[in-house]
Amino acid sequence: MSAQLQPRWLSVADYLAFEERSEIKHEYINGEIYAMAGASVRHNRITLNLAGRLMSHLRGSPCEVFVADVKLHLKELGADIFYYPDLMVCCDPNDCDPYYRTRPCLVVEVLSSGTARIDQREKLFAYARLDSLQGYLLLEQDRIGAALHWREGGDWRRTEFGDPHAELTLPCAGLTVRLAELYEGTGLLEMPSDAESPR
Repeated sequence: MSAQLQPRWLSVADYLAFEERSEIKHEYINGEIYAMAGASVRHNRITLNLAGRLMSHLRGSPCEVFVADVKLHLKELGADIFYYPDLMVCCDPNDCDPYYRTRPCLVVEVLSSGTARIDQREKLFAYARLDSLQGYLLLEQDRIGAALHWREGGDWRRTEFGDPHAELTLPCAGLTVRLAELYEGTGLLEMPSDAESPR
């Protein structure tokens, strides 16, 4: 979801109190807040398609699935950051603040024209520094496609997917899902594409 800068500085405590009362969501980066624009229907459907499969797969486990409205709190080079990921999987029972999480093992963002650069660079850099994170999945909104970043030892790897029949295995969750399942109901599966095999 795209964001616009709001010209005000807030402490973390003031931000959390402000956000609890606010009718719209704001991300927070070192004292500055950014209003979040609403998501498209397609964006929402892609997110919920994956969330539904994850919730079913993880039922009975200690892991929780959060969609869009739960903040992720990061400390980046001494700065406090609060993002609203499109989806998070969290399995740490000690990570239990009522309004945010700090130790997700999987984060998912659905790309839009307004957020793609931030999701692919700024957030990738910030998320990759989380010790708990095992995977970061980026899903295209306007075409069938995904980029999966996953941790292997001390290094991060990346695989891209464009074939609707390609299977993705999500780190942490252990869920294997066909890319096409994530795009059900979006209209994209019926459109001609130049889909690629996983590379």
